[in-house]
Amino acid sequence: MSGINKVVLAYSGGLDTSVIAKWLNETYDCEVVTFTADLGQGGEVEPARAKAQAMGIKEIFIEDLREEFVRDFVFPMFRANTLYEGEYLLGTSIARPLIAKRLVEIAAATGADAISHGATGKGNDQVRFELGAYALMPGVKVIAPWRDWDLNSREKLMAYCEKHNIAVDKKRGTKSPYSMDANLLHISYEGDLLEDPGAEPEEDMWLWTVSPENAPDTPTYIDLEYVKGDIVAIDGEKMSPATVLETLNKIAGANGIGRSDIVENRYVGMKSRGCYETPGGTVMLKAHRAIESITLDRELAHLKDDLMPRYATAIYNGYWWSPERLAMQQLIDYSQIYVNGSVRLKLYKGNVIVVGRQSADSLFDMKIATFEDDAGAYDQADAAGFIKLNALRMRIAAGKGRNFK
Repeated sequence: MSGINKVVLAYSGGLDTSVIAKWLNETYDCEVVTFTADLGQGGEVEPARAKAQAMGIKEIFIEDLREEFVRDFVFPMFRANTLYEGEYLLGTSIARPLIAKRLVEIAAATGADAISHGATGKGNDQVRFELGAYALMPGVKVIAPWRDWDLNSREKLMAYCEKHNIAVDKKRGTKSPYSMDANLLHISYEGDLLEDPGAEPEEDMWLWTVSPENAPDTPTYIDLEYVKGDIVAIDGEKMSPATVLETLNKIAGANGIGRSDIVENRYVGMKSRGCYETPGGTVMLKAHRAIESITLDRELAHLKDDLMPRYATAIYNGYWWSPERLAMQQLIDYSQIYVNGSVRLKLYKGNVIVVGRQSADSLFDMKIATFEDDAGAYDQADAAGFIKLNALRMRIAAGKGRNFK
């Protein structure tokens, strides 16, 4: 790749991206700009500034994107009750389009010729970063060192650091053997023991949730208030989107909620086993379906359920900025106009139990639904004709001697 004078690197401050920063400078004789996003991953992101400065980086961007992340990415996704392959709440997937967006915006603002990331050539993240970048800046050049260099082991990376005087953090105590990614929505674990899909994860792997066995013996009750499908208050206290998710993570994690162990199908073709902690998101999914159950029209709810797997796949595969995802989002957001009200939940030893839901926009009519005298609100005799008409095609087929047993 020629004509590279400046590159914007998605920079975590860790070993891989620190090596990449120097490798880019050495390989392309170019200036490197670093971008570090605070998406609520925990710990300090500010040390990345000192590390970048120590390597001679002059333009350093460190941004708190927590509110934008939850407001513009997590909340819209949860309006669709999104699950990939029936289990995965897409915690890593939904963070990538925001990082890609800021990468190309910073590239434009700084006059950079290219962007770069530390995703490997085996995973989904390379696809997500690059599809997002190309959708938003069609002519952008992308440098993915893991697909180009020969530094394909930790030993080679460490040797490169020693040769180029790149500071490497000295970890105290035992370092986690897992590859982890965290943001406000979740934390993921891959590698090591988890590469055997038959091996049970070790208890000390989990960082955000207590085990259900050790969760409190007394249930926790919470009330969530919704406006147009989004949570705006917990137990009557108004909160920003990021604060909502932070609060739910703490409450749910303390009650042993949000663990999942999944074998998923990556977009690049392989199966991969990952473990996830998504405490707040697990609560959000259950509660959102509860408020929709009384506020959403039946056919609109079923249409959303039909679309959801395709919507989830689009996000998982990196198509957040695609026309099909944007079009589906318009329908999903329109469906939420009357998704207002409150849901009461009981959290107990890994379980999220809906114990109440109410809304001024509820379609639930007690006069019709009652098993008692409905005072003529519903004529039960009408059901006979309704059933016969709906059985007509099956009666005709049976009369012709067709047997589908």
